[in-house]
Amino acid sequence: MAFSPVIGSFVAADYAVFALMLLVSAAIGMYYAIVGRGQSSSREFLMGGQSMTAVPVALSLTASFMSAITVLATPAEVYRYGASYGLFSLSYVLVVVVSSEVFLPVFYRLGITSTYEYLEIRFNRATRLLGTVMFIVQTMLYTGIVIYAPALALNQVTGMDLWGAVISTGVVCTFYCAMGGLKAVVWTDVFQVGIMVAGFLSVIIRAVVLQGGVSNILNHAELGGRLNFWDFDASPLRKYTFWTITFGGTFVWTSIYGINQAQVQRYISCKSMTHAKMSLYINLLGLWIIMLCSVFAGLCLYSVYKHCDPWTAGMVSAPDQLMPYMVMDILRDYPGLPGLFVAAAYSGTLSTVSSSVNALAAVTIEDLIKPYTHMTEKHLSWTSKGLKQSRPLGLTTHGCNFTTAAYAFNWTTSPTEPSLYTTVLQQNTAERYLLGFSNKYIDMGTVKTNIQLEMYCRTGIILSY
Repeated sequence: MAFSPVIGSFVAADYAVFALMLLVSAAIGMYYAIVGRGQSSSREFLMGGQSMTAVPVALSLTASFMSAITVLATPAEVYRYGASYGLFSLSYVLVVVVSSEVFLPVFYRLGITSTYEYLEIRFNRATRLLGTVMFIVQTMLYTGIVIYAPALALNQVTGMDLWGAVISTGVVCTFYCAMGGLKAVVWTDVFQVGIMVAGFLSVIIRAVVLQGGVSNILNHAELGGRLNFWDFDASPLRKYTFWTITFGGTFVWTSIYGINQAQVQRYISCKSMTHAKMSLYINLLGLWIIMLCSVFAGLCLYSVYKHCDPWTAGMVSAPDQLMPYMVMDILRDYPGLPGLFVAAAYSGTLSTVSSSVNALAAVTIEDLIKPYTHMTEKHLSWTSKGLKQSRPLGLTTHGCNFTTAAYAFNWTTSPTEPSLYTTVLQQNTAERYLLGFSNKYIDMGTVKTNIQLEMYCRTGIILSY
């Protein structure tokens, strides 16, 4: 496929699709605010009255930690390191079994709202407070990154307004969390999972058509060494092997599904332990679908740019911009579809942020306010809503003025004058590996000029000196 020096930017149809996703999410929150006027206690607001069923909770569990970072970064990881990343699907099985059979029964039978209540039961109140404070600090930092990082990546490639995306995402998310409580969060997650899958499919289908079929994409991946599933190297220094992903991933994700407030709060909101366990097992199917889509999107990314790496060529400044770059490249003739992919990325952001905000409100009420005050349940419910409205969601970065040119990524300089960053980018090009048909990356040695790099990208011929 020909390399495109100019990709384009968002058009009205793309903004319309993105806005529609935000409006539907807000409408779901408004609906549950109207039908849930009887939510007179904080437990009903934060736990859905423990009346939730398995399927919506399962989809919400899937969406909660599949953020926009997952949508943008996982395909880029597959593009760079191969499809072995998909072995996380095996770790998900172990995670779900351990969480449903070990952790879930304990939390459900205790009838707690905050997981840190267990620390006081098991140890003392000081331990509970320490765990709560650490969770609040970590979650606030994580939430800010989840909003800002994908917004920055998408802004650099699609031209979508950075702070417009950050503010609109934060406002809509805060609105439906505060208005509808856990039920609104769960059902918006259901909607957002659908958008995420639709966004992935729009890119995958177009890439398959352009590359001549699924078999061609898989052949390109095999020739490029990307179908590297069964790497049993026992070295702990290797980034992705069967052991590091399967067992290392199990420990990482068990810490999320087993004890993280955002996940535990969902499955103990189910109306019975049977529904809670079912939600975890059904959630496994959702995790597999998202993983399959993201891994295959990464293989499509490699197939499209196997002769020319946009990152090495300086067309993008970071790997997390590779996926939106391909979206704007192959879908620019289909107004609305780039907007659908961006809506998919921000659906991941909304689902993660809403889960985090809901969890923050729960631990603040249960661990920091309730034990030390004598507020009525009605006042606690209103306090829960107020906490969600006032929680800071974004990060501030003053002094950054980003501009992009065809072959450079400058910070504060005009596109026509070279900047220090551009110079460093050109120098660092020699340290990056270019993608080719061999089973390893092709080392070109020292790329001395941009002309040599451009000739390689346009012809696929490796220059030797």
